[in-house]
Amino acid sequence: QVQLVESGGGLVQAGGSLRLSCAASGGIFSINAMGWYRQAPGKQRELVARITSGGSTNYADSVKGRFTISRDNAKNTVYLQMNSLKPEDTAVYYCNGNLYVLGYGARDYWGQGTQVTVSS
Repeated sequence: QVQLVESGGGLVQAGGSLRLSCAASGGIFSINAMGWYRQAPGKQRELVARITSGGSTNYADSVKGRFTISRDNAKNTVYLQMNSLKPEDTAVYYCNGNLYVLGYGARDYWGQGTQVTVSS
């Protein structure tokens, strides 16, 4: 029932911008935290940004000052605004949510991922 659906990925030139969206649905009582991870081929998956229920944010050092995570609680949606994109930002970006679902408690859920490609 629970789904995290990402959108907004694509191909952009270096220096460009993209905004990723992740909409959560399916019996969600509350959102404890949501974040974005990314993984390039042959690389480890890494945390890009996270936002907690209290609004605290964390960013990877490599994206600090360029990326901004935000949320719309009414829509159960988290966003990642990515500015000044670099080729090294190229990866599949995954939405992660620690969600409280009635009957299940708090659990981690993952989206299917969206490809971000930054060309030189």
